[in-house]
Amino acid sequence: MLERYETALQGSHVTVFAQDEALRYTAISNPLFGKTVDDIIGKSDDDVLPSGSRAQMIALKRAVLDHGDTVTQELPIGHDGSARWYEFHMEPIRNAQQQVIGLAAAAVDVTTRKEAESHLRLLMRELTHRSKNLLAVIQAMARQTATHTRSVDDFLDHFGARLQALASSHDLLVQQSWHGVPLKDLIHSQLGHYLKGPKAQVTLQGRDVTLKPEAAQSLGLALHEMCTNAAKYGALSSPAGRVTIGWEVAPLDGETGLDLRWRESNGPPVTPPRQAGFGTLVIERNLSNALGARVTLDYAPDGFRCDIHIPASENLAIR
Repeated sequence: MLERYETALQGSHVTVFAQDEALRYTAISNPLFGKTVDDIIGKSDDDVLPSGSRAQMIALKRAVLDHGDTVTQELPIGHDGSARWYEFHMEPIRNAQQQVIGLAAAAVDVTTRKEAESHLRLLMRELTHRSKNLLAVIQAMARQTATHTRSVDDFLDHFGARLQALASSHDLLVQQSWHGVPLKDLIHSQLGHYLKGPKAQVTLQGRDVTLKPEAAQSLGLALHEMCTNAAKYGALSSPAGRVTIGWEVAPLDGETGLDLRWRESNGPPVTPPRQAGFGTLVIERNLSNALGARVTLDYAPDGFRCDIHIPASENLAIR
């Protein structure tokens, strides 16, 4: 009965089979449920199906045999310690007197599609979560920027620059499918202009370290603020000025983490600010609150210094 289909169906994800009134398999085109054709022919579902998948499948087939129903249903069938999803389409087989004497069915392996659907749902939940977090960050950034600016134009300049810094970090995350961002790439995204060419003013010292998305977002903003301050008042405001950024994986109080050092030199003399601005809040408070980081700022006369220790917790990936 099924011989004409065997060539077309061989090796495909579609299996056609037939069963009699006792649900014994009378024909089948391909191996199914981890069993060969010879293992299935003449056997019943009690012999062929795993125990966990048996009751629901037999109930569907009984609906076809007892009531002449046509049934289409997706079901997981477990074998080899895992489960594969199949879409079953089952119809009654009738004799000349229109009596139901068995059923014919097609089983299509849809495991790949089901896994893709599950992955898409996971991505949508993650996207919703990240979008809410991002909006919260932008709202806080807008409020703090407004607090520390004196005019609309000043607000637009500062807020626009900070949005661009945040967007640069997110571009890197998108390129890495949100798995994380190499620290060197993050630094280049925020200070790229000062790292290029023969007149480069920034030097990097450290091995490859990958930051998780949360750490990349917060540290990216902190790097932007330090770069902005250095360009306005510090080492990057002078052609002779230099910034050295070094990092290493090191323990602190028994906890492994990332130690990052920002050192400025050969710039104008440094004086401590009279009051903490938005940049200081981003560097100190945001890194501490978001990542549990320890931050030390030193407005030494010969150059601003910043030490950041980010613990290797759920907010940081060091690979």
